[in-house]
Amino acid sequence: MSGASRVAAAPRLYDRASELAAVAELSARAAEGKGAVLLLTGGPGTGRTALLDQAVRDSRIRAHRVAAPGGNRVPWSGIRALVSALAPTPSAARRALRAARGPGGVPGALAALCPGTPLLLCLDDHHLWDAHSRTALDAAWRANTGPWAWVVSFAAYHRPPDVPGARLLSLGRLSREGARNLLDDVCRVPLTASFRTRLLDEAAGHPGVLTATAARACAEPLGGDASSGPATDDASLAEVYRGLLDSLPAECGRVLTLVAVAGEPHPDAGRAGPGAGGPGALRPVGADAVLAVARAVRASPEALDRLVADGLLRGTREALRFDDPFLRRAVLGTLPPSRRRELSALFAPPGATKGRGAAGGDEATKGRGAAPTRVPHPGDPVASGESAPADVAATPAAAGPARDAGHRSVRFRAPAGVGEPAGGARGPEAVRALPGVVRGRAELARGLAALGDGPVGDAHQLLLLAASLLREGAPEEASDARFHAMEAAWAAGDPEACALALGGSGFGGERTGSLTGSDAYAGADAVERDFRDGMCAALAVRLEEARAPLARVVARDGASDEPRRLLRAGAAALVLGDAPAAVRVHARALATMRGTAGAVLLPRVLEHLAYAELRAGQHERAAAHAREGLRTAESTGQRNAAAHQHAVLALAASVRGDAPAVMEHAGRALGTARAHGLVQATTLAEWSIARAELAGGLAAQAAARLAPLVGRGPRGGHFALRMLVVPCFVEAACAAGREAEAGRAAEEFAVWAGLGLDPQAPGQLARCRALLAGGGDPADWYREAMRQHEESGNDFERARTLLAYGKWLRRRRRLVEARGPLSDALVTFERAAAGVWADQARAELRATGGPVGRRAVPGAVGELTPQQQRIAGLVAAGATNHEIADRLSLSPRTVDHHLRNVFARLGVRSRVELSGLLSRTTGDGRRSER
Repeated sequence: MSGASRVAAAPRLYDRASELAAVAELSARAAEGKGAVLLLTGGPGTGRTALLDQAVRDSRIRAHRVAAPGGNRVPWSGIRALVSALAPTPSAARRALRAARGPGGVPGALAALCPGTPLLLCLDDHHLWDAHSRTALDAAWRANTGPWAWVVSFAAYHRPPDVPGARLLSLGRLSREGARNLLDDVCRVPLTASFRTRLLDEAAGHPGVLTATAARACAEPLGGDASSGPATDDASLAEVYRGLLDSLPAECGRVLTLVAVAGEPHPDAGRAGPGAGGPGALRPVGADAVLAVARAVRASPEALDRLVADGLLRGTREALRFDDPFLRRAVLGTLPPSRRRELSALFAPPGATKGRGAAGGDEATKGRGAAPTRVPHPGDPVASGESAPADVAATPAAAGPARDAGHRSVRFRAPAGVGEPAGGARGPEAVRALPGVVRGRAELARGLAALGDGPVGDAHQLLLLAASLLREGAPEEASDARFHAMEAAWAAGDPEACALALGGSGFGGERTGSLTGSDAYAGADAVERDFRDGMCAALAVRLEEARAPLARVVARDGASDEPRRLLRAGAAALVLGDAPAAVRVHARALATMRGTAGAVLLPRVLEHLAYAELRAGQHERAAAHAREGLRTAESTGQRNAAAHQHAVLALAASVRGDAPAVMEHAGRALGTARAHGLVQATTLAEWSIARAELAGGLAAQAAARLAPLVGRGPRGGHFALRMLVVPCFVEAACAAGREAEAGRAAEEFAVWAGLGLDPQAPGQLARCRALLAGGGDPADWYREAMRQHEESGNDFERARTLLAYGKWLRRRRRLVEARGPLSDALVTFERAAAGVWADQARAELRATGGPVGRRAVPGAVGELTPQQQRIAGLVAAGATNHEIADRLSLSPRTVDHHLRNVFARLGVRSRVELSGLLSRTTGDGRRSER
């Protein structure tokens, strides 16, 4: 989150001998034909660009400095700038850019432009380069080929590039002697001795601050002594840090301004000392106070988390501070005095703004006799539920706090003791006087943070606390907190915690906690009470009581335009087993979210939609929405949502029989799910691996993996997924000789299927009965299963039953009878792009002596799986494996595996041949249409 400094480079460099020596050593290695990378980091004004320019001037080999391109969101703009600096003509630059995008990558382009020539390439502001260019550079550095030395600079507030074996140097402050020499260089007129001493003291060796302040002082008649204040003024600091401040997202800039203003001393605390603003006189700034007023400046709480994560702010919940005190003053230097007073008033203590301005003497305000409005902060002894001032309540964020809270994922967390009043021990009366709504919103923010990226058990407790604090003053937000607490408990696989979060009773009949019973839902509308009653009844497996209230929720909330109500209706539809309704409602929620630009809630909406589509048997649609959800989850830092999307992608890949994709997505899901207690994502990921193992003929391994998932207890699977896994376990267990375990699981599944919660269950149960028939004749069970599948409409499950029936007939030497079910299964699997399952059906059909049709022949593009077709199309368009991996949320290794399969199936040997084949196929298709 840092931009390039706009301070002009000094004529000479001081105290940079070791860095220049490191560059010279790098150049010498390049001259010997050895490539290497040197990483150079520093804050604004520390002279990164000046050092790179000096390195180019001093180099004894061909050297170039390449600045970050202006449009860092334009793909390949960075590599285009690099090859343009090296290419002798525009046509050569175009050829080199094509080579950089191809299999040879950046090394191929450099070898074509400068064959065998040692190069020193100084890349400035790596953090501002576009993602495609950074990816291509990472690949070039890892390859480490060619006589090329790379010096790569990046801002101190950004993570360094991951380059194995690279040396990292940090540009620090100048020594006292170096600072004196720099002043002698940049000052056109002598500074007075007193001002020069003060400047050296206050600048503390910062090259940019010294240069900017000296330039301002030299323009004054008295050489800087006209002012009696600090030598380093805020306006000069703002110029030094302008690049960083301009590069910040708007919301981050607003929050940074709030923290800077909140830390200013009170008017009666005396002026700040010299240097960095007198740190002893600064007020402590708490995160709660900043979050409480963030709405007034249209800033979301996740902006505070981003600033802390990047290191621009440090400290704890009770006391935030700037990592660089010059940055605080630079922020203040960009504010007009009137805006500075206005923001300061928001943080004024009780009574401080009556009859005067926040800065102690705004004459216009005094004349009117009115005090500036302000937002309550956690230290104010006001009644819980105090309404916001009129000017704040008029903003969109304040007008809909419950809806806005649902759209955020806040990752700024408090340490142990969250929710406790600051300032030491308080009496009971003082505790009751604290603003519960403000504290509740802070806990809601932290709970949503943990729900998006943290242990869901922590999120559950934080959201329960938020609901109790918001219950009286903000009932709609309390309702949101209860729903999100239920979501956290659901993800953790704890049904009793789900019921308690909703205000229901424990499964033993007792009511516990402050959120239970009618008190928790005082003032709630009828739909919310229906949702509470229906969900609690369903969680206690009292489905007859659950159906009517949940159906009312689906009917009423399903027609709403509010995402929070649509999510509630979709959850009710899934619990009722109405997958088509769940798909419809969540699709409506997705359209609503896209219309209102709620980017942070989008991953959860896509997650719920993908689950609903999986339940409805729409596996390809589920995968498409999961890929979109994965991109949005990763862009908003929601690792829990990303884990759920990886689990959905793994399950969809298990239907296709794409084992590498299953292992990749399941592995990524489990990496987060196990650490954060996501039992639901863990169960889906393990189930997808077992399905891939079963499709690959590893029945014993699949049965061993699934056995814990269908059991109860701490090692069991998710309570809402256990029964969905049973049919797969029965098939694997029967093939592995574990019929007794399969029988017990099937009996429990029979009870569950009778509840009518899943339209696929009757057909799956009949298939399980057939597999467990032993020495009897299971043909009637298979026919019953196919009849049930016809009614439910799930083609994949029907094909699974046809394949099992055909296998049984073939093993009984009833070859002619087996050909019909196996042929139907083969066609269905091919239509579903379920390659491994189709291979099984084809092998069984071949064993009966029946015709199996032709396998894929050269040019048979239509027989590629959808994933293979997508990858082939991107390759034909000129995309590299890394670009395809980014586009489809896969690893480059998985893309390479798919591409090799595409080459083998189509009978081509190169990307060029593949592009030509696809071009001819498309052209033929167009001609045939005409």
